[in-house]
Amino acid sequence: MEILTLYVGQGSLVAVRAGNEAIVVDSHMPTAEDVTQEQIEDSLKTFIATRRVRGLILTGFDDDHSCPAGVESILTNHEPDWVMYPKYYKDTDATDTVFAIIDREVDRRARTSRPLSRRSVRVDVVDSRFLPGFAQNLTFELFSPHMEDMDSSNNSSLVLKVTGLDPGGFSYLITGDTETQRWERISKIFGAALKSDMMAAPHHGSINGVHPATLLLVSPHTVLISAGVDNQYGHPDSAAVNAYRLVASQVFSTHAEGGHCLYSFRGSRGFETRLVRHVERAENGNH
Repeated sequence: MEILTLYVGQGSLVAVRAGNEAIVVDSHMPTAEDVTQEQIEDSLKTFIATRRVRGLILTGFDDDHSCPAGVESILTNHEPDWVMYPKYYKDTDATDTVFAIIDREVDRRARTSRPLSRRSVRVDVVDSRFLPGFAQNLTFELFSPHMEDMDSSNNSSLVLKVTGLDPGGFSYLITGDTETQRWERISKIFGAALKSDMMAAPHHGSINGVHPATLLLVSPHTVLISAGVDNQYGHPDSAAVNAYRLVASQVFSTHAEGGHCLYSFRGSRGFETRLVRHVERAENGNH
């Protein structure tokens, strides 16, 4: 299993590949001075290569996670088998547009050999934690959202552990924008089940996403932070980064050195992460 956390400015887009399959997590594709949608699309296409894209996971409906342009690009160019999103969510400026794009793509593919299915997920029903049948080389374990904790769009985020079943497989915790009060509940309910080799820093490295008990339960080897260069929110927060460094052997952020993608995998020396540029990656074939 390998992970590419793409540099997309102040937002999130991650691709995971295992064997002959891939999934995409979130869809931010901005047009900005330091990165373009074309660069992001080229890097995503190179990383996925000929693998079958099993699904698109939208952790929430804020624009920096569910960018309509990115949703449309991924659904039309990579034709995933399914699109997953939280059952509970707060409407945002992007919600209606994103659902209209999904509806259009469902209709377009309805009479083809590869129809697109919708998968809205939650953890407050029986047998809802483990999600079977989504891929052959990946398993999915769901920890959020839950109706009782849906107090904001951030805390409605998907929290999902993806584990690779291929020889180089490991576990990766997807966290969206989940904030501290929601992590309190998740930790009490699921405890040691949260243990993961790699973890996406919640809410782009905001201090509001740091929950010490959760960090100890996850006990990640590597923390990956997706944040834009000189972003207006000051992400990642230095206190959050310090907290991650207390528990993880490696902490990386896309905002470093003017904006990098993070390529993470299990190498001959254990878990490794490399910082690469979009252009370098596409031209030199680093991965």
